[in-house]
Amino acid sequence: MEIIKVEHLTKIYGSDTNKALKLLNQGQDNNTIKKKTRQVVGVRDVSFHIEPGESFVIMGLSGSGKSTLLRCLNGLISATAGKIFIEGQELTGMPAHSLEKLRRQKMSMVFQRFALLPHRTVLGNVDYGLEIQGLARAERRQKSLQAIAMVGLKGWEDSYPAGLSGGMQQRVGIARALATDPDILLLDEPFSALDPLIRQEMQDELLDIQKRLQKTIVFITHDLDEALKIGDRIALMKDGAIVQMGQPEDILLSPATEYVARFVENVNYSKALTAASVMVRARNVVHPKDGPMTALHIMERFGMSSLFVTDRGGKLLGYVNADDASRIAGQGIRQLDTIIKKDGPAALPDTPLCELLEVLAHTKVPVAVVDEDDSLKGVLVRGSVIAGLAGERREISEQ
Repeated sequence: MEIIKVEHLTKIYGSDTNKALKLLNQGQDNNTIKKKTRQVVGVRDVSFHIEPGESFVIMGLSGSGKSTLLRCLNGLISATAGKIFIEGQELTGMPAHSLEKLRRQKMSMVFQRFALLPHRTVLGNVDYGLEIQGLARAERRQKSLQAIAMVGLKGWEDSYPAGLSGGMQQRVGIARALATDPDILLLDEPFSALDPLIRQEMQDELLDIQKRLQKTIVFITHDLDEALKIGDRIALMKDGAIVQMGQPEDILLSPATEYVARFVENVNYSKALTAASVMVRARNVVHPKDGPMTALHIMERFGMSSLFVTDRGGKLLGYVNADDASRIAGQGIRQLDTIIKKDGPAALPDTPLCELLEVLAHTKVPVAVVDEDDSLKGVLVRGSVIAGLAGERREISEQ
């Protein structure tokens, strides 16, 4: 079951929201609604769901409604219409005491401007959420120290926020959120106030933490590169509505509107795309017991100079080339076992394309894409990579 479910959520700011909502339901745009009612549409008929352990990024320019949407998810802002469910519990209309309990037990939020308590030490800040939960001092200290170590601040427990860099302060904010062991982390542009290098470090830190803890993350950003790096899925907002939602490759390679196309036109595809997104299926492979003449026939038919070799279960064993196959065929050898080479380049499906460009430029054989069990999933060939870098999605035959 989805951990977060949002159904037709709308948020309108003003004192006469019913009139504005009626116009919205009639299809009137936000500017028309504002002119006629003096009400402002913050979020407009938004629906989506988030799976447990998913990193879901909500992005858009300033004023697109992304931060309003995030604050609706934990009830900091009340929705005008629609429903929000957290692990099956309806948040909209929930009594105040129940909402407060849900926030304490299920969610933590990390803010853009750190929101640390200046009179408390690092340990005291991280301890704060646990203190509100009513945990005993010894248990609070243990959990806080674990969270501090997790974000790389061990040894800084007695320091005050004023003596920390921006990146370190944000680490404290993340540690405070993690200390309560929430199911859901809400992050509202947490790295946008940081210098570029520190920002990249914090992104990597968050990804590392996510690998270990598998929390459900809702991450707000206006930066496309950040969204592509962090998000399992991305929802792109404009004028309070979601204009496209999908995996990073969907947003990049199949923009749904002209607005989305303009948003992604300057992206560095080599950083955003992975091996899996540009690989082609390995249509032609041979097995160790196949003969060299079989391998040569396949190579000649498809204009190839080498073939991957797998076992019957699809596990990659290496590759054979035409020269070696021709040589052993002339010697009367009927199996490929003796000429299988194991030095071919390989990559995991989630390897960023930018890390493979150097290999692709110099390799004489295609790059194999394998999973953690060494099963052959696909092949990187120059044609598919060039198409991916050009922002095109099209079928390319292995060659």
